[in-house]
Amino acid sequence: MIDFELLVGAGLLAISAASLASALVVPLLPSEARAAKRQQALVGQRQAAERVQAVSRRDQVAKSLKEIEDKEKKSRISLDLRLTQAGLAISKTQFYVFSAVGGLLVGACGFVMSGDTLLALGLAFAAGLGVPRWLLSYLRQRRMTRFILELPNAMDVIVRGIRSGLPVGDCLRVIAREAREPVKSEFRALIEAQALGISLGDAVGRLYERMPVPEANFFAIVIGIQQKSGGNLSEALGNLSRVLRDRRKMADKVKAVSMEAKASASIIASLPFVVATLAYITSPDYISLLWTTTLGHIALACSAVWMIVGVVVMNRMIRFDI
Repeated sequence: MIDFELLVGAGLLAISAASLASALVVPLLPSEARAAKRQQALVGQRQAAERVQAVSRRDQVAKSLKEIEDKEKKSRISLDLRLTQAGLAISKTQFYVFSAVGGLLVGACGFVMSGDTLLALGLAFAAGLGVPRWLLSYLRQRRMTRFILELPNAMDVIVRGIRSGLPVGDCLRVIAREAREPVKSEFRALIEAQALGISLGDAVGRLYERMPVPEANFFAIVIGIQQKSGGNLSEALGNLSRVLRDRRKMADKVKAVSMEAKASASIIASLPFVVATLAYITSPDYISLLWTTTLGHIALACSAVWMIVGVVVMNRMIRFDI
């Protein structure tokens, strides 16, 4: 019992002595050591604050990007902008007129050939609304694909021009004069916007509005950052050109790998039509029950619905976003 009390007392005395020594010795230390300790403490606090700020900035940027993406998804593209993106030099009124005339002509031809009013109305509806919009979407997508293929070459022209001493404006004029379509016309519009007094960053931002593809957005971001904060534009555009080419290579690789699945989907989708045609050639009375009886109409409708569902599912399975 006595030994335990002695041990406790000795421990308390040691702690007291250590505290007293630190209180007496620390003020006597050199000022450089104390300053180093304070500086280290301040650096640690500053680094912790910077980490917190970086995390908050990343969260804000991620939130802003998500809001922009949601806004772009919700916003509908006007018909005039879609016509411009497709490269068609017609107005919205002319598009509606051409669609109506095409629908009326196809409907009249269908009525003259079949004498069925419902069939003529269906053909007129498809030719007046469905076919023009499908053709517009096809032309728009084809023009965007060509723009994506040619944009890295345009960036290489800018990189080589800057490294040889040319200003950015002259490089853009070279692209607007010698590049392939649609990059040529889009950069010509960019030059015209600059001639009206619009800054380069805003003009490139409008390029993304006319060509809503990620590659044009990347180009606009690089130009905008360089205009605001400076930096080596040739190096940034060179890196971006390599990234875009790598993205294209990856897309081509995915396309090549998925060709077998696409061929299988095409064969499966065309198989019912081939079988129906062969059955009609060999046994027309047997297959004609599908469109001469009510039960056949129901079977055709159900088959069409399930076939559309199957085609959509297979299309989703073989589509990849790069």
